[in-house]
Amino acid sequence: MFNLMKTAVLMAGITALFMALGSLLGGQTGMVLALVVALGMNFFSYWFSDQMVLKMYNAQEVDAQSAPQFHRMVADLAQRAELPMPRVYIIDEAAPNAFATGRNPTHAAVAATTGLLRALSEREVRGVMAHELAHVKHRDILISTISATMAGAIGMLANFGMMFSARDSEGRPTNPIAGLLVALLAPLAASLIQMAISRAREFEADRGGAEISGDPAALASALQKIQRLAQGLPLEAAERHPETAQMMIMNPLSGGGLRGLFSTHPATEERVARLQAMAYGPRG
Repeated sequence: MFNLMKTAVLMAGITALFMALGSLLGGQTGMVLALVVALGMNFFSYWFSDQMVLKMYNAQEVDAQSAPQFHRMVADLAQRAELPMPRVYIIDEAAPNAFATGRNPTHAAVAATTGLLRALSEREVRGVMAHELAHVKHRDILISTISATMAGAIGMLANFGMMFSARDSEGRPTNPIAGLLVALLAPLAASLIQMAISRAREFEADRGGAEISGDPAALASALQKIQRLAQGLPLEAAERHPETAQMMIMNPLSGGGLRGLFSTHPATEERVARLQAMAYGPRG
């Protein structure tokens, strides 16, 4: 519940930032133009992203005959989650990872790398796929598309402000230095909010996945193992298409320290601690 509220607050924040920046830099006309362009770009991405990302990763669809154990596992989890059966894919990559895509639960797909299927136990794989189905159930693709639309519109407004003199609500030029600072800082703020939304959704997918599988400890163990094994094992498709890294159960391109602010995923240690608290209760 906390992460749902956090997502709502962050979405309100990025919307308010867009409105304020539009008023300052682009006026009402510029604000509407930026939003329309961003909506158009992200509508295409939302509608066709599943096909594009599966092709980027050369994902191969499997069925009950070609991958009976894996396919049966996903089918069982989807039934437990009260979801339609998604399409199931396997990616020939040594790095352990997985993702979900699709614009809604009836057009969903889940994919796992061969590295994940080889390295994790059946319980751990089950925990990972339950996490991905939680993303489907929560319609996280829609949420991420909306936040990307707003962030993209803010970036466009900032570009308008850089190209044209910023004006106030009455059409008078504003302080050029202030306008330049806003144009530079607003996209940064939007990116930070967008990343925070993504991290909140990952926490919620961990919680939802643990409930679907009924085994929080297995997902915690899987996350620890993925983090350990992924070091030194690049996910080549993600390196070629870094914009897709946010879809993974663990971002293969993120780092710690200050870079954590711009990470689409929370720290693995915190995710594991929350899952272990679900499994064993909070530590005294």
